[in-house]
Amino acid sequence: MSDFLDILTHGRRLQGAVKELSIEELEQVQEKLSGIIEKRKEKQQEQEKLEKEKLEKLAAIKKQMEDAGLNMEDLQALNIDANKKTGKKRPIKYKLVDSQGKEHLWTGIGRMPRVYKDALDGGKTLEDYAIN
Repeated sequence: MSDFLDILTHGRRLQGAVKELSIEELEQVQEKLSGIIEKRKEKQQEQEKLEKEKLEKLAAIKKQMEDAGLNMEDLQALNIDANKKTGKKRPIKYKLVDSQGKEHLWTGIGRMPRVYKDALDGGKTLEDYAIN
C-alpha cells in the first residue's frame, strides 16, 4: 500500500504510472477520486457536527450542575458509592477448631476446606461442626 501511496502523492511518479491511460480513463479516475473526496468531506463535517453537539451538551450539563450547586467531586462520590457491593455476606454454617486452637469458618458453599475434608475422612460429620 505504501508504494501505491508514494506513486499517488508524487507528481512525476503518478504521471509515469498513468501515461498509458487514455483521457477517458483519466477522467473516470478523476470522477472516482472526486466522489471519494466528497464522501470524505461529508463524513468529516458530520463528525465535526457530532463533536460540536457533544460539547454543547456538556456545556449545558455543566451549567445545570452549577445551577444546582453540584461539582465534579459530587459525581465522582456517587460513582464510588455505586461501585461498593451492597450484598450481604453469607452466614457461617460450620466452625472447626483445629489441634492448634485455630478456628476455621465455612459457609458450606464452594469447595470444602482441607481441614474439614481431613476431619470428615477421620470419621467426623459436618453436623459435628454445625453452628446453630
